[in-house]
Amino acid sequence: MTSTTWRAWCIGLLLWPAADLPAQPVATPAEPPASPPLALPAAGPVYALPELVRIVLAHNPSLQMALRTREQAEAGIRSAGALPNPRLEFSDGRLRAGNAGGSSGNVSAWGVSQLIENPGLRSARIEAAESGLRGSEAQLGLMRGEVVAQVRVRAYELLLRIEEARAAADELVLLEQTRERVRVRVASGEAARYEVIKAEAEFISARQRQQTAQLAAEQARIRLNQLAAGQLPAGWSLQAGLDDPSSLPPLEQLRAQLLAHNPELRSLRAEHERQQARVREAHASRWPGVELRYSDAREPDNRQSMVGASMQIPLLDQRRGPRAEAQAEALRAQTRFEGRQVELQLQLEAAVMTLEMARLRVEALGTGAVRDAEAALRVAQAAYRYGERGILDVLDAQRVLRTVRADLLQARFQQQAAAIEIDLLTGRHAELP
Repeated sequence: MTSTTWRAWCIGLLLWPAADLPAQPVATPAEPPASPPLALPAAGPVYALPELVRIVLAHNPSLQMALRTREQAEAGIRSAGALPNPRLEFSDGRLRAGNAGGSSGNVSAWGVSQLIENPGLRSARIEAAESGLRGSEAQLGLMRGEVVAQVRVRAYELLLRIEEARAAADELVLLEQTRERVRVRVASGEAARYEVIKAEAEFISARQRQQTAQLAAEQARIRLNQLAAGQLPAGWSLQAGLDDPSSLPPLEQLRAQLLAHNPELRSLRAEHERQQARVREAHASRWPGVELRYSDAREPDNRQSMVGASMQIPLLDQRRGPRAEAQAEALRAQTRFEGRQVELQLQLEAAVMTLEMARLRVEALGTGAVRDAEAALRVAQAAYRYGERGILDVLDAQRVLRTVRADLLQARFQQQAAAIEIDLLTGRHAELP
């Protein structure tokens, strides 16, 4: 059928009165070829959320890199505490007499020296390295918390997409039933032809939404497997739900947990301590230490043994530049720590408010709006069967129900996401396996 014939046929359907139509089966427009159904994954293992988190933590590449950084910081402590090596000197030559009474012969000398480092300089350097290790451990905790949060968020996103796909499939079945009723009414002459066209268009749109929801669920599953470096087996499933309970302590207790256990604050605090140790190291570097020496020299007529010591006197260079740089860096680290502390507290308050708003939405939608939308749909369907309402009223009621259910799913997901953010801010992810 050409596009011109199809357009004329649709306009004729809308202009002709229903009473003039013969009671015969209605020729509806040909449906577009259905896309092949998505292949469902084969049955595989079922993971609870903590078990899924353990699998990701064991294989996540970013976390493995953070582990290597901590090992590097541990090696830095050994480097900072290493003692300076002794220095050995040796020389050999020949002495020629400058006058008739002098002696000629071989001359040799050897010497050894050892730097006795300033204890204050060495302890400050070791303390800076230890602070660096604490910072690396805090960064590892921060990376671990972020990975756990990503796993939990993407797991609940997968559950959200699965629920959306299930709701789209239910809606598709409902619209198919509505379409069949409309066809019967149009065939019997009780309804106008445009109603079957509208029902057909809604059915095609619902089928597209259902296929899109299935694709979104598969994409969420793939993104979750990416965090585990592809180690999740084929056909795995998740044992959890969007309505999983989440209990949190009061805001003041959450704020105290944030200040004490937040990995980012612990990292910034360790960085501040490291810079303070750098300041002490710069002050102590004015007197690096004392070098002890022993030398032994042999000449044809005599032998010399000498013991000495040398020390650097800070007359020309008093290390003012390095000390000022270290102090400025310490002040910058302190400012960064204090500023981030305030920002995280405000972020925690916003996350708590978001959680409370999501809870109120879940309660309002789950107890009132969904039930009202379902009741409105039943009334519209009954009125359509008795000829009191048109198909547009039924489709509008179905659309309202679909929107309310989608809002409820989104509210449940937002509730879980807000609880996960609070756990990340307060360092509660460290308590998870």
